[in-house]
Amino acid sequence: MGFNRRGFLAGTVGAGLLLTGVGAWLRPRDQGGPYSDYFRQLNRELKAHGPMRPVMLIDLDRLDHNIDVVMASVRRAGKQLRLVEKSLPSPGLLNYIGQRAETRRLMSFHQPFLNHDALQFPTADILLGKPLPVRSAALFYELHKGPFDPSRQLQWLLDTPERLEQYRALAQGLGTRLRINIELDVGLHRGGVADDATLEAMLKLIRANPTHLEFAGFMGYDPFVGMGVPELLATPQELLARVMAIYTARVDFVRLRYPDLWHPGLTLNTAGSPSYRLHEREKLSSEVSVGTAMLKPSHYDLPSLNEHVPAAYIATPVLKRTGPVNIPALDDKSRIFSWWDVNQRGTFFIYGGNWMADLESPSGLKHNDLYGRSSNQEMVNGSETVGLAVEDQVFLRPTQSESVLLQFGDLLAVRGGRIVEMWPVYS
Repeated sequence: MGFNRRGFLAGTVGAGLLLTGVGAWLRPRDQGGPYSDYFRQLNRELKAHGPMRPVMLIDLDRLDHNIDVVMASVRRAGKQLRLVEKSLPSPGLLNYIGQRAETRRLMSFHQPFLNHDALQFPTADILLGKPLPVRSAALFYELHKGPFDPSRQLQWLLDTPERLEQYRALAQGLGTRLRINIELDVGLHRGGVADDATLEAMLKLIRANPTHLEFAGFMGYDPFVGMGVPELLATPQELLARVMAIYTARVDFVRLRYPDLWHPGLTLNTAGSPSYRLHEREKLSSEVSVGTAMLKPSHYDLPSLNEHVPAAYIATPVLKRTGPVNIPALDDKSRIFSWWDVNQRGTFFIYGGNWMADLESPSGLKHNDLYGRSSNQEMVNGSETVGLAVEDQVFLRPTQSESVLLQFGDLLAVRGGRIVEMWPVYS
């Protein structure tokens, strides 16, 4: 159950009254009925045709809008779009976005997903989004099958001369050539090449082993540019200028010192969902990576994504409606909470819970911190005007997409409030 021992011991009845706030009984959190028209239609559809368990909904009308916003920016910038698979972890979802955006470029982060990508998308161009242990790379080749050709279509992202030497040995053992994209630290400070000496050591190793290694380009991830850093520290424009100064210096280093490795077909990858729009201002990079912005979970409510709309929601049915809040051990004494606070006069236990998500609809619902969180049957409270009945749906907005989308089985794609497709997620 969800009862939180620590929360209960810390919160006596008196403390609970003080925390609730004087006059809370006058302020129900919800106004105008349980649902907006949008969620009312989804509630009807799920009650009639849904599986009556927690599901992840993908709104295709809203997703189309977000795809079109991204592509308008990409076209203005004269770049290519690479879809971030970890943030959109469903082949059906990736295929849908790829077709509308007219891109076959993917960024993969996980060896099992990479093998699935190579099989599911045999014409894809895939760039790794993080350096993997060499054993992971070896497993990819052991398990790989199908027409996807890693020697032409796959770029391994590497960050140090030591790891590059491990990959060189792997390539020699496999009798193949690996395309190597070098990770740059452009200001995120999460690893990657940060100085000329490291870059030179890697380029020397690539040049000395043309049979087994090929320089494929750079990746410089810069989400902090669009994440709302306080302007007292730097504006987005100033941060972008710093990023591109570093990126340009690394490009110039290769052009001047290793011109034999440089050619126009190199991948110069940059950006991320929070920062992709800002890269309309620079002409150096060849492509931007976007994933989470397509669905816009709540942690991506950023000024840089103000044209995007939320396109993913968790929906879960109400299992029980038990009236005013009733806390274990307090029993009848619990009535003081609902007497004082009208927003504790309705108690609903939902199917599942404790997700990385914010309660969205009906408005006015709130988790009960005194009772505690639960992943099985979570308590949520609201005023009597919430009007939820058993088997009505509670809707939540995920805070991120990459791990949350994997928790519900098949994604339910909806259009016009109707379920139109079901898409399996990666396993």
